[in-house]
Amino acid sequence: MMKKQAANAEEFDRIFDEGKEDILDYLDLDAAVVRPPMNETRRVNVDFPEWMVQGLDAAASRLAINRQAVIKIWIADRLKQENLA
Repeated sequence: MMKKQAANAEEFDRIFDEGKEDILDYLDLDAAVVRPPMNETRRVNVDFPEWMVQGLDAAASRLAINRQAVIKIWIADRLKQENLA
C-alpha cells in the first residue's frame, strides 16, 4: 500500500468527512503509539449520610439524570478545578 500525504489537517478532515477515500492511506501506522485507555473504570464504594443522598436525588431529578451521573459529574468538575489551582 502506498502512503499518500494529505496537504494539511483541514484536507485530512475533509477526506475523512467525505468518506470517499480510505484515510489509512494517509496514516503512518508504523509510528503509531498505543496508549492505555483513560476511561477504564474501577468500582468504588462510598457511604453517604442520608441528607447527602437526598440532595443527590434532588439534583438528579432536577437534571433528569441518575444519582450516579450526578456524582460523576460533580467529582469530575471538582477534580478539574483542583488541577487548575
